[in-house]
Order: sequence, then structure tokens, then C-alpha cells
Amino acid sequence: MTERSTPHANTQMPTKSPTHSTRKALATAALAATAWLGGTATATAPAQDPARATRDTRFDQKLDALVPLEAEFKDEAGRDIKLAELFGRSERPVVLTMVYYECPMLCTQVLNGFVKTLRVLGMEVGEDFDIVTVSIDPSETSGLAAAKKEAYVAGLEGERVAEGWRWLVGSQSSIDALADSVGFRYWYDAEIDEYAHPGGIVVLTPEGRVSRYFFDVEFAMRDLRLALVEASAGKIGSLTDKVMLLCYHYDPKTGKYGFVVTNIVRGLGGLTVLLLVGFVIIQLRRDRQSASAPARP
Repeated sequence: MTERSTPHANTQMPTKSPTHSTRKALATAALAATAWLGGTATATAPAQDPARATRDTRFDQKLDALVPLEAEFKDEAGRDIKLAELFGRSERPVVLTMVYYECPMLCTQVLNGFVKTLRVLGMEVGEDFDIVTVSIDPSETSGLAAAKKEAYVAGLEGERVAEGWRWLVGSQSSIDALADSVGFRYWYDAEIDEYAHPGGIVVLTPEGRVSRYFFDVEFAMRDLRLALVEASAGKIGSLTDKVMLLCYHYDPKTGKYGFVVTNIVRGLGGLTVLLLVGFVIIQLRRDRQSASAPARP
């Protein structure tokens, strides 16, 4: 997925018919079965036709953009909630995933890949960072969100995982406002009754500003960890993470962290200067001590 800055009109998605769930079940029943293994959902339904899926489907990177904190949603328990309630209350960064819960393929791959990384991340959801998953389908319900949450949270360790990973549904206007703020470009394909959308996750600061993007359906543990440390302004993570950030730099074009040789050269140059200064100071002190010492008879 590459960065593009082409303006995009915020269009209203067509409302699905009342028989949406029935038609989707009939369409996917002959293609795949969904198995729940270790708290992670897996699906074998075929992907949407690439020629259709790529039409106006992408991330337009909007680094430092603020998400609409006043946008209203419902959480997995059916409670009304504003995004403002999920940001600014702590120093924890937030990972945003935009999917839809009845997605036959890509969303499941994104969430599975994300959970795979979370298991080896070395940070705890609800302790070091939070996760907000939002459905892009306004017809989906809190009940669907709750079922998805139960499956995915079961695959993670930690006492505050359930509290730290929120699953939301909302109106078309709220969904569009959030999607536009992070540059998530998607559209509803009425011919096959599915949404075409990009695969990836967005790392947000504790205040709700876009910090980093990661594309595709698998996410490198090192990159996600460094992104969370950066998004928190160094308030989470280890000393090793902070040192690594001196050597690795985020590239918006690739959505990855790459080794930066210039930083190493600068660091070594600075260390060399410090050593030389230290050597000169030591020598000057020795010369003064020798000059002030009484001469031997």
C-alpha cells in the first residue's frame, strides 16, 4: 500500500437491505467455514476480485491528524460512547483497526495477523496501550461486536485485555468521520454485498493523533513496538526500545522502520568527540599537577 494524497470525497455508503445477513450467509456457506482456534478467527473464503477491491481503496496517510473525538458510537455492550472517552485519560497510545465483523476474508486476516503480533509483542493491552476496533458497516450491531471481542480477547493474556480492547459500531456519519480523519478509503460493493477496504492498522497517540501506519495483514513485532513507544513519547517501553529508535526510522512510504546509518555515524562521531574532550581534560589536569608539584632536590 503506498501513500497517496489525492483528495477524496466523503460519499455516503448505500444502506444494505434487510436480507443482508441471509444473503451473506448463503453466499459464503458454500465457500468456507469459519473455525475458532485458540481465540483467533480463521476463514477460508476467497478474497474479493482484486480489480474491484483496489478501486479507490487505500490509506491516505494523515500523520498528526486528530480523530473526531466527539464522534458517537456504541461499544460491544451496547453503551453509547464518544471517542473522547477512549483518549486522553492515560498516557497509553491506541491502535485503531477499521474492519467489519461479517467480512468474509480480509478483516479476519488483518485481525489474525495483529493478534499473532500481540502475542509476542512483550507489551500488555490495557496496561501499555489500548486497541479500538470499529466496524465500517453501519448495519452491524453491538452483538456482533461482542462475539468478535470474545473470540479475539480469549487468545491474549493479561488481566486488562478485555478492558483495553474496545469494539465499536456506529452510524454512517460517525464511521465516515473517523475513516476520513485517518485516511481510510473504502467503498461498498453492492453487486457482491461486501465492502472493499485496505488492510492495515493505525497507531494513535494518547491524545488521538495519527502517529504511524502499518499496512497489509502481518505486522512486524519490532516495528509495532517501536511505533507504540514513539506514540507515547517514550512513556512506555524499555531503555532498549529507546536506544533502537536512534538506529531505526519510520518510513511513511513503506510503513516500516528501517536502519538509519547516518544516526549511527552521528552517534559514533559524538562519542569520539566526547572521548577526545575527556582525554584533553585529563591531560591538562596532569600537566597542572606536575607544574604545581614541588621540585625534588
